[in-house]
Amino acid sequence: MNGDAIEAIVMAGGKGKRLAPYTTVLPKPLMPLGDAPVLEYLLRKLHGHEIRHVCLAVNHLRHLIQAFFGDGRSLDLNITYAVEDIPLGTCGPVAQVLDRMADRFLLLNGDLVTNLDMGDLLEQHARSGAAATVAVLRHSSQLEFGVLDIDTGGRVTGIREKPRTEHLISMGIYALSRERIRPHLRMGQPLDMPELLQALMDAGEPVHAYQAHCEWLDIGKPDDYARAQALAEASI
Repeated sequence: MNGDAIEAIVMAGGKGKRLAPYTTVLPKPLMPLGDAPVLEYLLRKLHGHEIRHVCLAVNHLRHLIQAFFGDGRSLDLNITYAVEDIPLGTCGPVAQVLDRMADRFLLLNGDLVTNLDMGDLLEQHARSGAAATVAVLRHSSQLEFGVLDIDTGGRVTGIREKPRTEHLISMGIYALSRERIRPHLRMGQPLDMPELLQALMDAGEPVHAYQAHCEWLDIGKPDDYARAQALAEASI
């Protein structure tokens, strides 16, 4: 691998509207977890998996993020920036740095707290030959109400008290193959990850899932932010 190639790009440009009013003066990636911002926690995790060159895609209050992390030297990282003048979604900023990315690289949301083995994710992505690999987590949810099954005549055919359902959810962490995604990116054109994944599948490119067994939270909502505080303190 080219030692100068970017090994991971972190989406750190969102406004974090669900955490307002805090994020009107502080970008969400700088929200504190313990004695460090959530983005520093994530960058230290990348460093722990032997990733040294990271690009931060920034927009909202980007001067604060750039001032805090600088060139990454304090974290033993090489940090560069992809600046969005307009919001480009959860994948669009990759277009402006694609030629500097490694052959296979990580894309992550910048508001995550996780102990996912990102090195293993990259290794499995390389072995699979996929264009993209999505880190997924099994998530269960339970309704607070009883549910009735009713036939077309209005007759009750079954009663389920507070049923629980399970789904595989995206963790907002992806391994991508540079040349396989290149045809679907346009400079300055907004693009979200679900759109890219669907475009790859429509083109016949394999998209794989990496089912993780790990702790994971984002800090998008106040309740999740409080839970992330406890998780980060236990994991750091």
